[in-house]
Amino acid sequence: MSTKQAIKVENLNKSFGKGDAFVDVIKDANFTINKGELVALIAPSGAGKTTLLMMLGCVNEPNSGTMWLGDEKVFENKWLTKETRKIRREKIGFIFQAHYLIPFLNIIDNLTLLPQANKVADKESKAKAKELLKYFDIADKENAMPSQLSGGQNQRVAIARALMNNPEIILADEPTAALDMNRSVDVVKMLKKIALEQDVAIVMVTHDDRMLEYCDRIMKIENRSVVFV
Repeated sequence: MSTKQAIKVENLNKSFGKGDAFVDVIKDANFTINKGELVALIAPSGAGKTTLLMMLGCVNEPNSGTMWLGDEKVFENKWLTKETRKIRREKIGFIFQAHYLIPFLNIIDNLTLLPQANKVADKESKAKAKELLKYFDIADKENAMPSQLSGGQNQRVAIARALMNNPEIILADEPTAALDMNRSVDVVKMLKKIALEQDVAIVMVTHDDRMLEYCDRIMKIENRSVVFV
């Protein structure tokens, strides 16, 4: 496992509202996640899992603190760049509960949308997409529509899409919630394999304790604090 940091936060805070409506969600979070790790993020509903994930993904702005993605300091009490979208496109892959594939595009076209936005040549992006579909054992589905694939196959495509920009970090928000037990285990084992083979840091929100045995570490939000258990 690589010892190179993928994510580091110091004294990261997030709150919402003012006055009587003020709510602390994350308070003084300090942690480092390395490339090659699959880290589970657990907490009761409403405790701030998705909020933390979206801060790490440069979607939600923290109130204060410092955050590095790789060796780049991206936040220090404010965003250090106006191009947070560029950071997301270049460094981060996202996976959600639903696959969110575009239903009127075939699988290969779904995968090449992000590289096209990053101005990657069509030939190069298609070659990358084909390589990933082969990696996930669904190379024969490149011309299929999402409606022609099973739930598990669509989630594999969604994971492949998250890898299309060669990210350093993948943030997965309950990627197995819509799957049965066998498919859930398959997906988490796949994420573990990706973390190791692609040297990617993966943070996975999950409510399913059965998935925890496949993770390297377990991060928990407890009384607004982020702790490892």
